[in-house]
Amino acid sequence: MSIKQVARIGGVFYLLIIVAGLMDEFFVRAKLIVIGDAGATANNIESSSLLWRFGIAGDLFMHVCDIPLGLIFYILLKPVSKKLALLSMLFVLTQTAVLIASKLILFMPLFLASDVGYLKVFAPDQLHALSYLAIRLDAYGFGVGLIFFGFSCLILGHLISRSGYLPKLIGILMQIAGACYLVNSVTLILAPAIADILFPVILLPSFIGELSFCLWLLVKGVDVSKWHEKTHALAHL
Repeated sequence: MSIKQVARIGGVFYLLIIVAGLMDEFFVRAKLIVIGDAGATANNIESSSLLWRFGIAGDLFMHVCDIPLGLIFYILLKPVSKKLALLSMLFVLTQTAVLIASKLILFMPLFLASDVGYLKVFAPDQLHALSYLAIRLDAYGFGVGLIFFGFSCLILGHLISRSGYLPKLIGILMQIAGACYLVNSVTLILAPAIADILFPVILLPSFIGELSFCLWLLVKGVDVSKWHEKTHALAHL
């Protein structure tokens, strides 16, 4: 398999992640979650529990794709710096572990909506509040996971800019994406009211950077001759 084929396979995984993330956000969560209304949100999830489960499955599929994509990024960028490429992959794996753990919380609204005896001790309003609290906790879990992904994007952007076989502009866009992720997550933790104002505008540059990188990998791949030059130079160090 040529390095260009590896790059394009990475583009496929990246596109699957982006599409799955957008579908889960706009066709599941946006449809079922009513901001600030725990009762309406709980009723929506209860009446569309299969859709909610599809959303969780989509998230998990996305995070499964994170793992081979992280390995492909390492293969593509290790000729620039093997240590930094490995560090970026470790940040991605940590992000993935955090987000998968966070997705387990999304089963809570389904459990609370079930008709079982041990939940009879709670009033319906209490069950709705607990369900909504679980959704809020997952949102914070997502923010925590993006801290690690933000650092990964900063490193990836640096490696891309230095590579010579991928466009420097995409490297800059990925670094901007990483900075936006970090600002969003730190603000969410330290100043949630400000984070509500910034989101989702601050994540638009991140989307542009990641989509640009994804499409470049799909359409162009890498400059094979320059990738081999870097690989041979690294081998003789």
